[in-house]
Amino acid sequence: MIQKNEINDQQRMIPISDRIESEQLMSGKREIIIVHNNQEYKLRLTGNGKLILTK
Repeated sequence: MIQKNEINDQQRMIPISDRIESEQLMSGKREIIIVHNNQEYKLRLTGNGKLILTK
């Protein structure tokens, strides 16, 4: 039986990613820093409403 958060890929169960709204992630800010593997990345909201991720 396939659960809500999983899909069947030739009899192998693969978890589906969580979903988060950008407004919740940005918390009203125009730019946030995300740390991944001890490296900093900037996630920026442009004036056109697009997201840009840079190292």
